[in-house]
Amino acid sequence: MFIKVKVSVNSKKEEVIKKSEDAYEIKVKEKPVRGEANKALFRIIALYFKIPEKNIRLVKGFKQRNKVFEIK
Repeated sequence: MFIKVKVSVNSKKEEVIKKSEDAYEIKVKEKPVRGEANKALFRIIALYFKIPEKNIRLVKGFKQRNKVFEIK
């Protein structure tokens, strides 16, 4: 399953907002420095879907706000 994620970094609180069946907006507290925000995204997605982080793969958007993740 692939999901599209729009990331908001440096937010006051972390939250997941479901926009459609495969599109989400995720707010993270971390800044986009040295992959900190991406690490937080993995953690938040794993908690949201109740799966281990190793089952999540970042497919597209390593340095962009819009990302595509594969959930195994």
